[in-house]
Amino acid sequence: MPMNAQDIERLIKTALPDATVVIEDLAGDGDHYAARIVSEAFRGKSRVQQHQMVYAALQGNMGGVLHALALQTSAPDKA
Repeated sequence: MPMNAQDIERLIKTALPDATVVIEDLAGDGDHYAARIVSEAFRGKSRVQQHQMVYAALQGNMGGVLHALALQTSAPDKA
């Protein structure tokens, strides 16, 4: 059974409480998502490190019940 968008968002926000998370179901099949995540925790981290943080937040579901997730991550813009 695929993961739903609310579960993906909940896992990410549990690991990154300050995150703004926007999930989009790319194919309408509940199996291919895109996520835009903005978190202060990403500041100073490389894109690879940011994505690793998100994968860790997903607790091993990536590649299993969560088939495909396109990530766009960033730190918030400074005011």
